[in-house]
Amino acid sequence: MDPTDLGTCLRAWRDRLAPAEAGLPAGPRRRAPGLRRQEVATLAGLSVEYLARLEQGRAGRPSASVLAPLARVLRLSGEERDHLFRLAGHAPPAPGAAAGRVTPGLHRVIDRLHDAGVMVIDRAWNVVLANPLAVTLLGDDASGEDGERNALRRHFTGGASRVVRTAAEAAAFEAYAVADLRASLGRFPDDPGPRALVGELLERSPAFAAAWARTGVAASASQPKTVEHPEAGRLTLDCDVLEAVGSALRLVVYTAAPGTPDHRALERLAAAVPRPAEPAVLAGGDSAR
Repeated sequence: MDPTDLGTCLRAWRDRLAPAEAGLPAGPRRRAPGLRRQEVATLAGLSVEYLARLEQGRAGRPSASVLAPLARVLRLSGEERDHLFRLAGHAPPAPGAAAGRVTPGLHRVIDRLHDAGVMVIDRAWNVVLANPLAVTLLGDDASGEDGERNALRRHFTGGASRVVRTAAEAAAFEAYAVADLRASLGRFPDDPGPRALVGELLERSPAFAAAWARTGVAASASQPKTVEHPEAGRLTLDCDVLEAVGSALRLVVYTAAPGTPDHRALERLAAAVPRPAEPAVLAGGDSAR
C-alpha cells in the first residue's frame, strides 16, 4: 500500500467530479471545479477530518467498508474502483459484487429524494449507501462510521442505534428481518452474503437463533420506525423498503406525513444537509443533459 498514491488519486477523482454529477448545486462561491472535501465526506458517511487524512496519506490502511462508499460517491468506473482497492492493500471486490452496484440511474433517483432519509442495503442487510439526510437522521446506523455497516448485526448483537423499539416492535422487526434473510437464501442460493450472516448470527445471538427456528419466509415489509435524534428529539417515521429489480439492492426510505410535527422536524434536518441541484430546464421544456 502507498498512502501517497492513494491520497493523490482521491484528490484527483474529487476534483474531476462536477457538483451536478453528485446531485449538488454548484453554488455562487465555488472557486474551483470538483467537489469540496466536506461534500465528499458527507455523501460517503465519513468525517471530513478522516477524509483529509486519507488525501494527505496520513490515515493508515482504510477498510473496504470505507472504500466502497468513496468509490460510489466519486462515481468511479469498475477499473478505477479496483485500482482504489489495490492502492489501499485490498483485493478488488468479487465480480459477483456488480449485482450490488448502485447504478448512475439509481444514484439520480436517490439524489432527487433529498427530503427523505434514504439508505441502500444489499441482500445481507449491509448498508452500501446512505444519503446525507439518512446520515444526519440515523448517525452511525447509516454511516457505519463506528465500524458496523450491517443493520442486522447491529440489532442482534446490541450495537448502538438511534432507532428505538418497544418489545413488541422489536419482535415484529426480528420476525420479518429473519424471514427476509430466509427468502433471500431461497431466491439467491449463490449469494454468499446472507448465508454467512445467518451462520454468524446463529452463533452470536440467541434471539436470532430463536427467530430462525420459527422458519418464517417473507419478503421485506414496511414498518414505522421511531428515531431518537440528539437535536430533533423523537420522530416516528414511515419506513418503506423498495426493491431495485435486477440487482441485490433495496432502498430503505424514511418519510413522514406532510403537516405533522415529525414532517416538520424532518424538514429542519433536511435543511441542514447538502441539497441536490435541480436540472436546468431548456426552452421547450426539456431538461439539460
